Amino acid sequence: MEKQKLISIFDRQATQYDKKREDPKQKRWRQNLLSHTKGEVLELAVGTGANFPFYPQEVKITATDFSEAMIEKAQRAAKEHRLNVDFICSDIEEMNFPDQSFDTIVSTLSFCSYNDPLMVLDKINRWCKPDGKILFMEHGISSNLIANTILKAFNPLLYRVYGCHYTRDILGLIEESGIQIDKVESYWLNMVHLIWAKPRRL
Repeated sequence: MEKQKLISIFDRQATQYDKKREDPKQKRWRQNLLSHTKGEVLELAVGTGANFPFYPQEVKITATDFSEAMIEKAQRAAKEHRLNVDFICSDIEEMNFPDQSFDTIVSTLSFCSYNDPLMVLDKINRWCKPDGKILFMEHGISSNLIANTILKAFNPLLYRVYGCHYTRDILGLIEESGIQIDKVESYWLNMVHLIWAKPRRL
């Protein structure tokens, strides 16, 4: 999909994302994952700031998103939760930071939308400090054959409507990137993964 069309899809969904109430399980997943953040934090595809209630107050966050509408709502959420956040409205696939810039890098439900997820993972590897943490909450293919068949059948339509691929092998992509996985918790027929990781050894 052409990138500007993808951005427009997420712009239109910003209000829906902001108003949507996640179930208690998803909130617990975010809290469980983000309690491990420290220092200088980079959050990819911040959306409307769904992670903000769960960050420790002392962290310094750089939050990116290619949707201006999402960023506007995330800015309000940052003020509400009194977090120290710098916002960058740009496409992470086109961005660059100096190597080893961040103590923690966070991605929650963003890898379904990238055109080149392996390139983004390579950037994360370079941007994270050697002793830093990389934290993911991502969704993709299921270990359940029936669920997978349904996802594969509807994936083209879902991508056109929501800008999201539902059939990516998230764990496989992370392993291929060389990022070192320390711990994984999987839910919903193994479609959703919480992943604690660190950058690959150079």
